[in-house]
Amino acid sequence: MSEQQANNPLHGLTLESIVSNLVDQLGWEELGYRIDINCFQNDPSVKSSLKFLRKTPWARAKVEALYLQLMH
Repeated sequence: MSEQQANNPLHGLTLESIVSNLVDQLGWEELGYRIDINCFQNDPSVKSSLKFLRKTPWARAKVEALYLQLMH
């Protein structure tokens, strides 16, 4: 299992830190434009976004992909 994690660039990062970094870099408006989900567009907050993303694998995958694209 550790071999798989060694190749995972998101290993050790929390979803909260990923969302917070994206908000710091892009802001809510740009984040909502790039990823068209309601939790980023209407009254966004890290807490409400995390609640949605933890229940919605496809949305979480989009957030993680955007993070990797911007941060690496």
